[in-house]
Amino acid sequence: MDFLDSSWVQHIVASYGYAAIFTVVMLESAGIPLPGETILVSAAAYAGHKHSLDIRYVIAAAAGGAILGDNIGFWVGREVGTSLLSRWGHLVGLDERKRKLGQYLFARHGGKIVFFGRFVALLRAFAAVLAGANRLSPVRFLIFNAAGGIVWATVFGLGGYLLGEGVSRIAGPFGWAALIAAIIVAFVLWRYYKKNEERFLAEAEAAAAKSM
Repeated sequence: MDFLDSSWVQHIVASYGYAAIFTVVMLESAGIPLPGETILVSAAAYAGHKHSLDIRYVIAAAAGGAILGDNIGFWVGREVGTSLLSRWGHLVGLDERKRKLGQYLFARHGGKIVFFGRFVALLRAFAAVLAGANRLSPVRFLIFNAAGGIVWATVFGLGGYLLGEGVSRIAGPFGWAALIAAIIVAFVLWRYYKKNEERFLAEAEAAAAKSM
């Protein structure tokens, strides 16, 4: 079965309501590539058209699923991701110094990555795992994760409720446009990083030494 098929999404929304919204969004947020944003928009449009679902509970189910799923992904990354990177990271060029740099960057900018990652296609499914693997503070993660989940669910939930299924034509391209923009920004940052690699690595090592 194609999990991205809109008829499948509409069917499970009509059949299972809030439980389907919560479960699909939670699984996507935990790292399984499911159409969480699509089911939120479809459920919100269904609530606006059929009035058999309450938009307040649609938004609450999506926000709750996003927050819980991200927390699962975060703790998986924290418990397993770090050891996997330590053991196998060298195979993809992530030696100990660069792993420390990743932790340093998440310590400084992890909250923004977690919050805005909720609005970017694909990154939405992996931001929490990366945050856990890079040792982002659990309290900081919880705050930015909850804020991102609530804002995301509210924006797309109300959009689907007020604009109907037509909002999916905006939500999908918006997510991919955000992904393309993120790739461009990542490339520019990578070029900047390569020019200043040794300085950044030294700063990361110094920060790690101070925290010990």
